[in-house]
Amino acid sequence: MRWALQIAGFACALAILGGYLGALHPIGDSLAVFRLWLALVLAVIAVALVLLGARRFGGAALTLAVVGAAPIALAGVVPTGLAAQDGRETRSLYQKNLLFLLSDAEPLLEDVRLTSPDFITLQEVSATNRRQVYDALPATYNRHICPFTGVGAVAVAARFEPVEGSRICQEGSGLAAMQVVTPTGPVWVVSIHLHWPWPFGQAAQVEALLPVLNNLEGPVVIGGDFNMVPWSHAVRRIRAAADVAVGAPIRGTLRERFPLMPLPIDHVFTPSPPILTYRPRLGSDHNGVLARFDLVAH
Repeated sequence: MRWALQIAGFACALAILGGYLGALHPIGDSLAVFRLWLALVLAVIAVALVLLGARRFGGAALTLAVVGAAPIALAGVVPTGLAAQDGRETRSLYQKNLLFLLSDAEPLLEDVRLTSPDFITLQEVSATNRRQVYDALPATYNRHICPFTGVGAVAVAARFEPVEGSRICQEGSGLAAMQVVTPTGPVWVVSIHLHWPWPFGQAAQVEALLPVLNNLEGPVVIGGDFNMVPWSHAVRRIRAAADVAVGAPIRGTLRERFPLMPLPIDHVFTPSPPILTYRPRLGSDHNGVLARFDLVAH
C-alpha cells in the first residue's frame, strides 16, 4: 500500500509541476487545467503516507499540494479594493458563450435587459441563434461580428458610438474587436474564443492573436471563452499583451461535460481588477460572467 501511494503521489507531483511549464510546451497548460484537483488528490495521498510512516515523502507531497492549490483557492475570494472605491463611475461587461444550438434566447435577452451591461462579448453566434440574440439586442447597442469556426462567430456590442474604421475582424482568428468612445475616452472591446489546448490548436492561435492585442492603443476590455484556466501561460500572455487585469471570484463556468470539476474557462479582463458575478446558463452549456470595473487602471 505504501509503495502504491508513493508511486501515485509521485505521478501527481510530476503532473502538478508540469503544469507550470506552459512556456516550454503547450502540454504544460493542458496539465495546468487540472492543477487544483491534482493538488487535492496529492494532499489526500500525502496525509495517508504520513499516517503510514512515510513522513518525509508525505510532508514534501503535502507542501507541493498546498503550493499548487492555495493561489487557486484564494482566487475564489473577492480581494478588497476592486472596482471603483473612490467615487469613480464603474462600467460593466456581460460575457457569454451562447451555445451554437441555442433554441430559446428569450431568457438570455431578459438577463441582458436586467443587468443592462455597457459592453457585451459573445461566442458561438451561429446561423441558429444569430437572429435570436445578436440581431435582437436592444437598438442602443452598436455591434460587430467576425466569423470563427463551424460552432459560430465571435461578436462585441457596446452602448457607445464606435470609432470610425476601428472594427477588427480576421476571419477564423477567434477575435472580434471594436473601439468605442465612452465619457472617459476611447476603449477597445474585444471578444475572444480560443480553441481547446494541446493537442489541439490553442497555442498557435494565441501566438497569432498577440500582435493584434499588442497593437491596440488605449484601455482594453476583453471577454471570452478561452477554453483555458486563468492561471495558464497562454492566458497570462494574452493579459500581458492587452495590459489587463484578472478579477475575482473565479468560478467554474463549463459544468455539463465536467460536473464534478467545472472548469473556469470563461473570463473577463479589464484595466482594473473586475468584480465578477456569474449568471445562469440560460440554455447554453456555459455560465455567463458579469464584470463590474473601473476603466482607470489602479
